[in-house]
Amino acid sequence: MSRAYADGGEPPPLAGHAAALVVYGGYAGAWASAVRLRGRPLPERPHPWDLALTAVATFRLSRLLSKGSVTSPLRAPFTEYRGPQGPAELHEEPRGGARHTVGELLTCPFCMSVWTVTTLTGAGLLWPRATRTATGALTALAVADSLQLAYSALCEKVTGD
Repeated sequence: MSRAYADGGEPPPLAGHAAALVVYGGYAGAWASAVRLRGRPLPERPHPWDLALTAVATFRLSRLLSKGSVTSPLRAPFTEYRGPQGPAELHEEPRGGARHTVGELLTCPFCMSVWTVTTLTGAGLLWPRATRTATGALTALAVADSLQLAYSALCEKVTGD
């Protein structure tokens, strides 16, 4: 099936991706079960402030986990270092073989966002106050990072460096 899917090119690791989908389904199901077992009611609709905090926190945590230099030891078994990529970020490529799909997930901030938002949503349903504190802190970090980048850009513009 993967050869026909690839249309003559290099076939993608469909088996690895299928396995990742199964693992993700189990992960999301575990959160849903935990929420149900705790008897937590689902909100009528998400509060806009919680959506904003969760969105920014998901962005920041996903980038930190998938690109951050300080989190590279978590990715190292599944990736190969290629060089720096932006402030405090690394460019890494997935290793080959069985570790390839995990390496893809760990180096892709978009892929990591799915897992991150699932975690933050589940945690928010079980422990709303603690999760709001964590998402607030991650949102503050994202704003601080943006200010750091804006300041650096301004300094470069002023000094011409």
